[in-house]
Amino acid sequence: MSRVHFDLDVLRTFTAGVELGSFAKAAERLGRSTSAVSAQLKKLEEQAGAPVLRRQGRGMALTEAGETMLAYARRLLELNDEAAAALRGADLVGWVRLGLQEDFGETLLPEILGRFARAHPKVRIEARIARNRELLERIDTGKLDLALAWDSGYATAYQERIAELPMRWIAPAGGAGDWLDEDPLPLVSLDAPCLMRTAATAALDRAGIAWRVAFTSASLAGVWAAVAAGLGIGMRTEAGLPASVRPFTHARLPALPRLGLYVHRANAEPAPAIARLEDILRQAVSPLLPSS
Repeated sequence: MSRVHFDLDVLRTFTAGVELGSFAKAAERLGRSTSAVSAQLKKLEEQAGAPVLRRQGRGMALTEAGETMLAYARRLLELNDEAAAALRGADLVGWVRLGLQEDFGETLLPEILGRFARAHPKVRIEARIARNRELLERIDTGKLDLALAWDSGYATAYQERIAELPMRWIAPAGGAGDWLDEDPLPLVSLDAPCLMRTAATAALDRAGIAWRVAFTSASLAGVWAAVAAGLGIGMRTEAGLPASVRPFTHARLPALPRLGLYVHRANAEPAPAIARLEDILRQAVSPLLPSS
């Protein structure tokens, strides 16, 4: 039986199409015609021996085989890009200052630092996990080179919206808790100002649901502990949730809005080491983002 050798160029097109939610957009980004992209997808399905996409309304969705293929494609591309960066960027030197919102610190930081350090051992990284306001202030004052933060309505000079994630109500992993029948509804959140608490309370007000702040914390770790203990309901996106809590829906609770996610840069044309770290950051974030 002959071995299958997946084409990395084809895998890059497939991954880009899923992450952008459109293979037409992928064709534009990669500088290919739509017919060339269609041919690549056909080749991928022939190599995989199964359909990786299915029609869903006017668009396309991943099949079960496609989900599996996407996970492996990302790993193969990451390893390929890491090897290329290590060979081409071995002489990169300098200092990069990275800021991450708390939602992404614990889940992404080890992967980002590990991949970057292996490829560029001569570059020093300073990482800071902080709230949105602090990250954006540090970008504006030049104390950070790169930051990943939620859309708080505050714009920095060089920013790019990379995704939009739905906010969710957050409950203990084991069940809803006794608070569901309480009036007013007890809330658990970060200390003010908290943009997600503001969005959640506005949704409750519009729905005519009374609420009270039952617990606040200066860190997300405290929020997760309080939610897991059943002190009230939290509000967050699904990015970076620990195993002790889960997204929760209930007829009593109103839908929450979507929240933009931005990459912020201190300079329009960052140094090569900063640009490379941004590439790794985007690759690490992509599995957490909604796909087509």
